[in-house]
Amino acid sequence: MLIDWFTVGAQLVNFLILVWLLKHFLYKPVLKAIEDREKRIASELADADAKVAAAKKERDDFQAKNTDFDNQRSALLAKAVNDAAAESERLLGVARTQANDLRAKQASTLQGERTRLSVTMSRLAATEVVEIARKTLGDLATVSLEERIGEVFTRRLRELDAKSKETLWAALRNSSDHAVVSSRFDLGSIQRAAIQNAINEDFSADIHLRFETSPDGICGIELTVGGQRVSWDIASYLSSLDRKVGEYLDSHAPTEAAVPDIHLPAAATA
Repeated sequence: MLIDWFTVGAQLVNFLILVWLLKHFLYKPVLKAIEDREKRIASELADADAKVAAAKKERDDFQAKNTDFDNQRSALLAKAVNDAAAESERLLGVARTQANDLRAKQASTLQGERTRLSVTMSRLAATEVVEIARKTLGDLATVSLEERIGEVFTRRLRELDAKSKETLWAALRNSSDHAVVSSRFDLGSIQRAAIQNAINEDFSADIHLRFETSPDGICGIELTVGGQRVSWDIASYLSSLDRKVGEYLDSHAPTEAAVPDIHLPAAATA
């Protein structure tokens, strides 16, 4: 079989032309398209990685913020609980202080009322005793109460112990003022003379006495000179009555109302 080299050459030329055409118009665009697609895919993958990294960062930031928020919330809640407890304790202390002040004020008022009532009752009782004694002595002994008190005071002057007499004599001797004899009532001339004689005889001297009346005492006589005092009155006999009145008032006085403990509600915790 004979080979037609012209035909072979023409086919070879055609093949080379076809290869060139394919390479120029088909392979290059295809390769370029493939390369562009690979670049686009790589870019998209890189962008996706960046988005994943950004999302992860946002997630981490969000978790960190949540953690900080939880910590701050716990701290704020703990502070609120502590502040509420402190305020509760403060209010409780204020309430207790006010209650104690009120109780002390009530006790002071009660004591003042008790004292005033005791003094009033003692004064009334003493006045009644004096009037009864005056009337009794006047009816039974035909002598006034004032005269009897003058006699008792004179006897007391005469019965002073040595030390009391020495102290009184020093006051009488060294005082620049006159000795004063004061009484609730006006002493008669006989009573004044008896007291004057008792003083003069006890100290063997002529002592000048000044007699005065004083509305302060209940019923009695008092000698004062140079800071020294000799007296007699019925107050000592009324001390027992005053004590009994005090005991009666104590036993019948209303008791102080107990101040209730104040409990404030505890602060709620989350």
